[in-house]
Amino acid sequence: MADRPTIELLYWRECPSWGRALAMLREEMESAGLDPESIRAREVTTEEAASEEEFVGSPTIRIDGADMQPPGPDKPVGLNCRVYRHRDGRISPLPDRADLRDALKAATQGGIKTR
Repeated sequence: MADRPTIELLYWRECPSWGRALAMLREEMESAGLDPESIRAREVTTEEAASEEEFVGSPTIRIDGADMQPPGPDKPVGLNCRVYRHRDGRISPLPDRADLRDALKAATQGGIKTR
């Protein structure tokens, strides 16, 4: 089995969905046999920090440094609320749970898979 992946949740406090994203991430990590207490939750507080982090909005989940759902090249960085597109086409402030599950599974099997 591969080393345990590093899981990060980057968030901006003004975006209300980050708490639900953290709860969902904890649930999916536990289901994948990963320790949910190992999540590195980091608040992004300034535009400068957002630029340094290439932070495209809150919440952002990174697995081994890679965005679990990479944004398009035209997505601006900054302090804003992120929008995700689910597999069924719906728009949501949270990533698709199935995408998160697949990314965690791939990371525990030796390589991150992002869609």
